[in-house]
Amino acid sequence: MKQQKIYLVGAGIEGWEGFSSTALDTIAKTEVMIGHQRHLDIFPAYAGKKMLLGALPDLLEFLKKTDLSVVVLASGDPNFFGISRFLLRNLPKDRITIFANVTSMQYAFSRIKEPWDDAIFVSAHGRGLHAAVDRIIAAEKACVLTDKVNTPTSIARELIERGAEGYEAWLCEDLGLDTEKFTRTDVRGLLELKPSDLNILILIKTYEPNLVQYPLIGIADDEFQTVKKLITKQEVRAVTMSKLQLQDDLVMWDIGAGSCSVSIEASNLMPNGRIFAVERNPLCVGHIHANLKKFCARNVKLIEAYAPEGLEDLPDPDRVFIGGAGGQLEEIIDFVDKRLKPEGLIVLNAVTLDTLSKSVEYLEDQGYTVEATCVNISKTRKLTEYKLFEAQNPVYIITAHKGSKQ
Repeated sequence: MKQQKIYLVGAGIEGWEGFSSTALDTIAKTEVMIGHQRHLDIFPAYAGKKMLLGALPDLLEFLKKTDLSVVVLASGDPNFFGISRFLLRNLPKDRITIFANVTSMQYAFSRIKEPWDDAIFVSAHGRGLHAAVDRIIAAEKACVLTDKVNTPTSIARELIERGAEGYEAWLCEDLGLDTEKFTRTDVRGLLELKPSDLNILILIKTYEPNLVQYPLIGIADDEFQTVKKLITKQEVRAVTMSKLQLQDDLVMWDIGAGSCSVSIEASNLMPNGRIFAVERNPLCVGHIHANLKKFCARNVKLIEAYAPEGLEDLPDPDRVFIGGAGGQLEEIIDFVDKRLKPEGLIVLNAVTLDTLSKSVEYLEDQGYTVEATCVNISKTRKLTEYKLFEAQNPVYIITAHKGSKQ
């Protein structure tokens, strides 16, 4: 059986007028038209058979068996969060011809008069909300395709929960229809709106990140608000970062976060990652809130708890940094060991020999491969017209590899 071509044609915002003459000529020559009802209604005089687009596996089965020429109507550019990915993955590419059109996202940006070449595009349609918000908070400008579950309201709640409210929001509804509507608000304003099911959400940062003024790594200690001495110092922080072996999309727990300096620099190095700073000391919590705001650390979430309490509901970590254990070191390691992903790492900073020996022994007993590094820092300070080196207390950085567990 000779299989005919499949024409995948994107419908424009303006209905019939949105199709090129070439696309219209091609459609007229096909024998079967498949699409959502709103797309089929654009062609009331179509001479062939019309079929409603249903489940994708059913569509695929029909296309594999038919010897008729078929046009599948989609929205905008079928290659952009569209049906083409599924069809190209499951059918020979030489059977498919694609006619792209203006996407609803392009149209929305044109209507609000905002350039879109620097935006990221996220589809929450049929996908997880958390993954979508992970990408949003790492971007300056985001355009989001929503659905009935992952609504603008749900996205707004998640942004507020993560302390990432600094966005101008545009709710773009019923694009191309008589009920088309554009509403400008902020993240909290989205909670008050009841949008149409057909909507696009555009989020634009309303302030420039202060990180432009600071290095990604090596932020000076006095830039952080902190309780006296409860901070991982700048040079030790740099070595700690190297031991954590961070990658952009990891999940990290920072236990005993103190000033949150480690989490903040980790946030700079993995903007698409998720970081959970665990701290309950009330003297530290206020400083953490101030530091997160100052450094725009949108993907760091503060968990106010004494570890291992408060860890149960967090996603499994790829990396765990333990800056303070509050006398619960063994309990924390036991809990982390059960949740740490394969090939995960634990990095622990110790300032006393007791903590060093205890942590190394306990981690090795759990089957980890452990490396300890002693960091001795001396920095110059002025003494009248002279300078001398002043030594800081040594810090022991313990790195435990789970992947080498017996």
